[in-house]
Amino acid sequence: MADVRNSEHRGPMSAANTALSPTQEQSERLTTAAAALGYEIVDIAGFLDLVEEHAQAQSGGVKILRARADEVALANADVRQAVGHMAAQTTATVNDVEASAALVRRTSEQTRHVAGWVQQVAARAEDVSETLTAVKKNNQQIATIATQVNTLAINAKIEAARAGARGRGFAVVAEAINELSRQTRDAANQITTNITTLSGWIAELREESGVIAQQATAVLEVAGKTDTALVRVEASVTSADEQAKRIAVQAERVERAMSDFRPALRQIEDAITGTSTGIAETHDRVLRLIDTSEAIVQSTADLNEQAVDVPFIHAAQRIAGDISEKMQAVLATGQITLSSLFDRNYRPIPGTNPEQVLTEATRLLDHILPPLQEPALELDPRVVFCAAVDVNGYLPTHNKKFSKSPTQDPVWNTANCRNRRIFDDRVGLKAGKSTAPFLLQVYRRDMGGGSFKMMKDVSAPVFVQGRHWGGLRLAYSFD
Repeated sequence: MADVRNSEHRGPMSAANTALSPTQEQSERLTTAAAALGYEIVDIAGFLDLVEEHAQAQSGGVKILRARADEVALANADVRQAVGHMAAQTTATVNDVEASAALVRRTSEQTRHVAGWVQQVAARAEDVSETLTAVKKNNQQIATIATQVNTLAINAKIEAARAGARGRGFAVVAEAINELSRQTRDAANQITTNITTLSGWIAELREESGVIAQQATAVLEVAGKTDTALVRVEASVTSADEQAKRIAVQAERVERAMSDFRPALRQIEDAITGTSTGIAETHDRVLRLIDTSEAIVQSTADLNEQAVDVPFIHAAQRIAGDISEKMQAVLATGQITLSSLFDRNYRPIPGTNPEQVLTEATRLLDHILPPLQEPALELDPRVVFCAAVDVNGYLPTHNKKFSKSPTQDPVWNTANCRNRRIFDDRVGLKAGKSTAPFLLQVYRRDMGGGSFKMMKDVSAPVFVQGRHWGGLRLAYSFD
């Protein structure tokens, strides 16, 4: 092929303005059709990439959802078991509370009877005290009468003694009456003593029964409050028992729903997995179609000197050759060693996003590559970039417009900070690894933020002292 530097043309890079033979016209049509085919296939591949990414995201989401569903099912089983135990316990508690409430009510009723009896005892003690007081008063009257009778008996004895023999009988009667009155007085005094003692006991009983009556009244009040509290406790426990049973019913419903949901979820996951597998297989086939279409485009370009891609192919080959010569020149002057030029130890630059890396050759390449790469941007308005990559897709030195200082915005960086990055995608790797005279590829260029642009990428290998360093990429748009 003729070097583009030796071609005469008017305006931007284009084929010579000469009449085409029928064979050349057919070749041109074939080249155009092959390029259009490659365009469509690459666009489909990009769409499949997006679909596959979404499918994988959906698959991951469904897996997470299924895992969460399993966790919900396990948790619900635990809830059901816990609620079952709780329901049994609340039922037993309800029975215990009802039995306790009944016992307390019976005890409360008995307490009321005892309190009433104590209050009655207090009242009766008061009555007894009053009766004893009356008895004591009457007894005192008896003692007084006995004393008077005793006095009369003494007087009678004195009179009987004066009467002599005639009053002897009367004296005996008087003596008997005197003895009776004495006994009556003594009995009255004893009764008074006993009544006094009994009255003291009754007073103590009345006082104690009054205290007990007050305590019994307090007990009755407490018993009433206890009964009210027990009614509330009984109602609360009964409500808890009902709620536990309702929870158990709901847990059963959740279990039934999960038993229906989990198989359906598994079917969805299987379907998505099958779809993802199919998409992956289709994607692989499309990649093979891309390779085939690129081979067709490359063959037509190789056969037809008038093909639209030929000037770009010649330019890429020329620049690649210039880079090879320049690298060999800096090696000869000792500016860099061969091992440093071929350094593949990529050291990340901290804080860059997307990540940028350095090698031992990056600084020197930043110096020698721009004078060779920048002029290519002026060859044709369709040229987007011109940059060399090593065999791993590492692009050390990009065009100035794509070598801006990184910011905190990764989307902006993706579009404007493309130097010192590794482009190990299909196109980048093939461009770096190819040792063919040239490689023509069609691809979607990621511009950041979900934006893509359809591009053609022609590359030519770069050799240094017989070793394959990488390739020169010249990318240009379709129109």
